[in-house]
Amino acid sequence: MSKIRGMRGFLASSIGVTCAAALALPLTPPALAATARPVPAAEAGRPASHAGTPAMTATDRRAAEPSAAGSTQSLPLEPLTRDRATPSAPATEQGLPRRAVRHFSLVGVVWDDPDAELHGRVQVRTRTAGTGTWSGWQDVETHNADHAADPDTPERASGRVRGATAPLWVGDSDGVELRVRSESGDPAAGPGHTAGARNLPAAPPLPSGLRLELVDPGEDDDAALGTEEGPRAAGAPNAGTSGAAEAVAATESSAANAGLAPLGATEIAALSRTETEREYLALNSGELTERQLRAKPYVGPRPGIVTRRGWGADEGLRESGFRYTKKVKAAFVHHTASGNNYSCSQVPSLIRSIYRYHVKSMGWRDIGYNFLIDKCGKIYEGRAGGVAKPVLGAHTLGFNSKSMGIAVLGSYGATKPSKSAVKAVARLTAWKLGLYRVNPKGKTYLKSAGSNLHRKGKKVRLNVISGHRDGFKTECPGRKLYGKLGSARSKAAHYQGR
Repeated sequence: MSKIRGMRGFLASSIGVTCAAALALPLTPPALAATARPVPAAEAGRPASHAGTPAMTATDRRAAEPSAAGSTQSLPLEPLTRDRATPSAPATEQGLPRRAVRHFSLVGVVWDDPDAELHGRVQVRTRTAGTGTWSGWQDVETHNADHAADPDTPERASGRVRGATAPLWVGDSDGVELRVRSESGDPAAGPGHTAGARNLPAAPPLPSGLRLELVDPGEDDDAALGTEEGPRAAGAPNAGTSGAAEAVAATESSAANAGLAPLGATEIAALSRTETEREYLALNSGELTERQLRAKPYVGPRPGIVTRRGWGADEGLRESGFRYTKKVKAAFVHHTASGNNYSCSQVPSLIRSIYRYHVKSMGWRDIGYNFLIDKCGKIYEGRAGGVAKPVLGAHTLGFNSKSMGIAVLGSYGATKPSKSAVKAVARLTAWKLGLYRVNPKGKTYLKSAGSNLHRKGKKVRLNVISGHRDGFKTECPGRKLYGKLGSARSKAAHYQGR
């Protein structure tokens, strides 16, 4: 029996009835996304003198109307230059002037064509809710299409997928200003330099359908803290999704971890090496040879993992059901490029924001990563389907099959990742790769589904623990984090007892 059949069989009794009852959850376009938490009356009518912010327009007042917590505001961009765009001369600078909006904590920019690239610079300023203080200009990483479902998969070909920048965490905010500038590809030009005096190539047009996405993660609630039974209540279900269907989806997601944690658990507890070896044998007893059963398994102790219920996932957002690959042969390490200005207590909100951005704004079926790790070293379940299973993600375009994606929350181009985060990468890979009898210090071959670095069908030799840039031409996971992967491989092998 294959590994996947053995693992599914172990869990089937707990999942079967729930999966059969699961309903399809339709996704609404970003422009029709749900609205955000109420804006206090004092904020809704804030005068022009407040922190230099202009008086609210009728559009601003509509944006401030009371609504449910957990939402996405989707705002179309406008040309910022004097010369308005025409079909023959598209605008090369778009954005939004400073304005008041409903509360949000994460920003990103999306556009219509997922295959179109944004060659330029995206910058945003935000106003901190409560203090009225405006930030300086912050860069949003464009990261054109390097995190995505593989070509020719149902998720990629759904018709809902959009191009997008990386998301940027800004904390609780109620004002925004944005500018997007197309720039020439001359590396010597520097940020903001366009064609002109030096006879540089004309700046390429910006992608069509640019929109600013403002994501409110909603409030943490008692269910996420494990003090209530049933699904998380704070997030409103997707438009057209009944509460019953959302409850089914929540139960389905939790049941995918049957055998590892009780139904509805907010965390999968860490195990000792002896307990983990016992779990490994239980998961694989149907396919191991007599010799393998007697041999010591190379599997690291299972680390503690916060479940989707633990970080407050609104299961009504994602598509129902799960998608699996055959096995796990490699782990791709990413950074979320969402900035480092978060506290570890804010991580559930940050993950809910990324989840909502991936599903509502970018059109994916679920959050793209299989796991997320914060700078304090805590590990979180990502895409639904079971942490021990080979869940098909949308993290490394061209190499999602037979791999898992681990995202370290933050930006690590110039900032070193914490020792705790690197250790968590090692602990997680030692356990998960060990379940599939894979050596973290080894090499493996994966067949490319097509990327800007490896043609479709090419068998690519990779480190078992690789960085995103090994499969796709990208800066991810950042120079500083990429430089720590050798240490993570060694630590993971040590945890496996190699």
